[in-house]
Amino acid sequence: IEYIFGGDLLNQIIATGFAARDIGAPFFGLYGACSVMSEALSLGAMAVDGGFADKVVCIASSHFSTAERQFRFPLELGNQRPVTSQWTVTGAGVSILSSQGNGPYISHVTTGKIIDKGIIDPNNMGAAMAPAACDTILAHFRESGLKVNDYDYIATGDLGVIGSEILIDMCKKEGLDISKRHTDCGVLIFDNKKQDTHSGGSGCGCSAVVFNGYLHYLLENKEINRILLIATGALHSTTSAQQGESIPCIAHAVTISNNLGGEL
Repeated sequence: IEYIFGGDLLNQIIATGFAARDIGAPFFGLYGACSVMSEALSLGAMAVDGGFADKVVCIASSHFSTAERQFRFPLELGNQRPVTSQWTVTGAGVSILSSQGNGPYISHVTTGKIIDKGIIDPNNMGAAMAPAACDTILAHFRESGLKVNDYDYIATGDLGVIGSEILIDMCKKEGLDISKRHTDCGVLIFDNKKQDTHSGGSGCGCSAVVFNGYLHYLLENKEINRILLIATGALHSTTSAQQGESIPCIAHAVTISNNLGGEL
């Protein structure tokens, strides 16, 4: 392993930093909030494709209660969660990118821009992050020349139920209908009917677990051929939340395909 790219939601990304300390490989610590998995895959793919490494690790993790304590309310109070809220996933996922192998391959990277629509409610992350996801998805299709139907899944990171509905509506207003191809890791990670997770899951580990554990399995077994993974992140902090600042958000997209070039 020549580089590790990764991060988490703990202050100063200490979970990833402490893990990298034990491994001893060169380390790039990333903070893109819940967009870390796609950010790590993007930078790792650039490093390998540019000839700077032959094998890199991309990792993201998150932990229930940590984000709640930093941004929302003391869990000890037992506050009732609003229906827009999501449950931070306790989990980690890792991808190893190599200059050699039989795929799946990363073929496209679309780097997101900071989008802030003035949302201040930390219990409504889906509404805050959906505009960033929309901006990146529109940029991806505009710049890549690919079409919605070229993908089996257009998978956002953790918009949840409410954020996913907002994203689909926003894309439709821009002339792009992703409704038949869209799915969301925050919706897939839990059984909402049985577990009552309100709007679904969130956290860096959400897209990391669903992509590395489920979507990659479908790719590897040729059940699907191409996905667009758009991990979404809310770039606020404890300080900015206490000051009543709005929530700047970002989304990074990567295309993962069974065929590096040509039609599938």
